[in-house]
Amino acid sequence: MTQEVVRTVKITTTSEILTDLEPAAEGFPMRKWSVRVCLVGPSGEEVPANIFDKVTYRLHPTFNNPNRTLKKPPFKLEEQGWGEFDMTVALHVMDKGGEHTVVHDLNFLEEKYEVLHKLSFPTNRPALAKVLAESGPVPESVVSSGSPAIDESKKRKHESGDSSKKKTKHDKPSIDMDRLAESLEKLGEDDLLQVVQMVTDNRTPEMYIKNDVEEGEFHLDLYTMPENLLKMLWDFVKKRTDI
Repeated sequence: MTQEVVRTVKITTTSEILTDLEPAAEGFPMRKWSVRVCLVGPSGEEVPANIFDKVTYRLHPTFNNPNRTLKKPPFKLEEQGWGEFDMTVALHVMDKGGEHTVVHDLNFLEEKYEVLHKLSFPTNRPALAKVLAESGPVPESVVSSGSPAIDESKKRKHESGDSSKKKTKHDKPSIDMDRLAESLEKLGEDDLLQVVQMVTDNRTPEMYIKNDVEEGEFHLDLYTMPENLLKMLWDFVKKRTDI
């Protein structure tokens, strides 16, 4: 089961009357309003909502271009109007972590008000887990203090073990496995996170993968991987090392 952590998302709305514009109708003055998104940190402080790569506001259909997408925190939307309505806010989680959609009541009862939403986020996406750690606790088993170690010692056991167990379609792989393994060890932390994600996204039942949560290491057996994934890894490390 995928571990999840909860974060509090704050949506803040502000509004003010535009005295230089004629009211749309009696009792309904024109207003300038804004909506923005942030996270609430462990001590109640506001934290940039950088766990989202974009936020889409779906306004009342009477607005021109009612679907507005913003791609940079604080994802602040500014508009003018006189009417109150419910809008949906789609929060697109980074690192392919899914999407949360909440309904936001745009009203003018107060010049400023805040609405809190407690939402859950998966921790099995390496880049997302790393950013989640900036806004609150994440299990140590998910985000280690150092780089994720990629250990291919199982490959050695695989090569020296029972021949009936080591027969795979990669007995004569087209990739230089030793050079690939050596190059993987030279990668920096950010590149290793991408490798872990690449392997996880393309996992097959035949592959040997072990996430050693206690040691903060990611073990894999290159010889159990399909040819297409090996090619992806080879091309990736080729661009980042002197392979």
